[in-house]
Amino acid sequence: MSSAPSQASPDEPRPRQGGARRWLRARPSHVVDLFVYVVVLNLAIEYVPAVISESFSLSLLTAALLKLALELVILLKNRILVRLKDATTRRAKVVAAVSLWVVAAGSKLVVLELVDLVFGDAVSLGGFIPVTLLVLALMASRAGVRRLLYDVPAGTSAIG
Repeated sequence: MSSAPSQASPDEPRPRQGGARRWLRARPSHVVDLFVYVVVLNLAIEYVPAVISESFSLSLLTAALLKLALELVILLKNRILVRLKDATTRRAKVVAAVSLWVVAAGSKLVVLELVDLVFGDAVSLGGFIPVTLLVLALMASRAGVRRLLYDVPAGTSAIG
């Protein structure tokens, strides 16, 4: 018996892939990011006393929540950076810079509240400083793995 997958004849309809599966196949970097986030989060759980998760399953779900939240933050930061770059007046530049700072600092508080809302006492990312360090470690690890796996030129960002 052959271990090769059977080929459907041209007359037979191909099985439909679900929307999520099709989306993930088109974006494998998101799956890799999730794996990186799981590893980094579980290292933080092991070595940072303030970061707690009651189970591996919860840490996996937390990593998925962090992935979603950080993707939205990156999207928002990139839009603000475009406004900062395109700003022609001093006032517009200051408003964009302050907005960038608010998003950078506020996103950590939003992550803390989101994790608390979704998981309650079962998961804790510590306070502002531990979650900031965790987010920096997640983003640095993500960028490093993307540079390792994909051809990302040295002068460009592997984050966004």
